[in-house]
Amino acid sequence: MTFYEQQVLSIRKQHFPQAYQVRRIVKAKRFIDSNLSAPINLSVIAHEASLSKFHFIRLFRKCYGRTPHQYRTEQRLIKARELVKSGLSTTEICYALNFSSITTFIGLFKKYTGFTPTAYAQKSNFEEPSFDI
Repeated sequence: MTFYEQQVLSIRKQHFPQAYQVRRIVKAKRFIDSNLSAPINLSVIAHEASLSKFHFIRLFRKCYGRTPHQYRTEQRLIKARELVKSGLSTTEICYALNFSSITTFIGLFKKYTGFTPTAYAQKSNFEEPSFDI
């Protein structure tokens, strides 16, 4: 093995989780994705990955570039965007995705999309006229 290969392996060991840990993190991510509307917390997700909470957060951030909470919130807002387009009310979406309050949901939605849910629905319902030339 060359010096270069040894250095690459050393860096990999220092900065990337082991393969079995990555599998656990992916399993936890799938669990999050399949339970977007369920009231799950960090303990439940970390248990699903068979890791301690703090080690799980560290590994998840290494793999996905955000904490599990940030990832889950982002995925719930992506789902909320779809539900807004489908015509559900803000209240129905808030409760369907298990946000803590309507105010919190509206604030997060606006931060994520730049629009309130109502304005986003109006924007998505507005179709630009097509011009045939």
